[in-house]
Amino acid sequence: MAVLTLCEPVELYNLLNQTRVVPRLAEMNYLCLIDAQETHNYLIGHIITAKHVKMAGDGTFYLPDAVALDTMQNVVIYDATTRSLEEENSRAIDCARELGKSYYRPIQILTGGYRLFSAVYPFLRTEKIFYTIWELENLRLYPLEIIPGLLYMGDLKQSQGSLWNLKIRAIVSISQSTQSDFTESEKEIREILDIPLADKGESDLYSNFETICNFMSSHIDEGSRVLVVSREGISRCSAVVLAFLIHHFRFTLEEAWSYIIKCKPTMRPNTGFLQQLCEWEVLTIGKKDTNLSKPPFL
Repeated sequence: MAVLTLCEPVELYNLLNQTRVVPRLAEMNYLCLIDAQETHNYLIGHIITAKHVKMAGDGTFYLPDAVALDTMQNVVIYDATTRSLEEENSRAIDCARELGKSYYRPIQILTGGYRLFSAVYPFLRTEKIFYTIWELENLRLYPLEIIPGLLYMGDLKQSQGSLWNLKIRAIVSISQSTQSDFTESEKEIREILDIPLADKGESDLYSNFETICNFMSSHIDEGSRVLVVSREGISRCSAVVLAFLIHHFRFTLEEAWSYIIKCKPTMRPNTGFLQQLCEWEVLTIGKKDTNLSKPPFL
């Protein structure tokens, strides 16, 4: 019997926008997103890639035949408004309990349902029902959300064209290239801090940490949204976000790592950047609290 847990909108947003070589949504066993709303509501609008589940007269829920629930790594169910696991007359909870009889991983219930998610992320709602593999492999992805409504990180492909939807006001670009990665209209209304730096162990990112963190804090403290971007979105931008969390929240490096890995499991600063982050940890919180020879850094 599956355990039911709540899934915050930002958690589903990040699940939908994970990528390896291609969007993870193209992996057939990665995510089963189930819409438990009534059929007419589903047809009016639903979250991208969501499968509709129908309810029979006896209260039994039926998934499409092509969905093999027991193979799925992640299962998220939503209805219109469910916010608590204690709610009565919740289609999402009833559906989860029914499907959970033959599924043994946690099933997540989307907090606030479709109404809240579509209000926060209106660009991720759709009327589209069927997707080909080619369409899934070429889905438009968005930068991952690290601090809800304030801080985002991503690769260059995710970032281009997403700034309007996410209302990004400031960008930290860690790349060997410069602002030419962004259009003129994007540069006109946003403040961009360019740090030309190669993703190499010997590259000196440490000397830029104070400038970067002060730039990010000045915008975040005013409620403006900040995007950190690097070419691949794995090493340089994750090192910068780690440095910012150490600076802004006085996290240890290990605490910052644990926080970000939940948002982006593929993040991995190179070994040179990790050593520089240890030095930044000492400078910021006054002591070295991290051992790079132990998990999760191995």
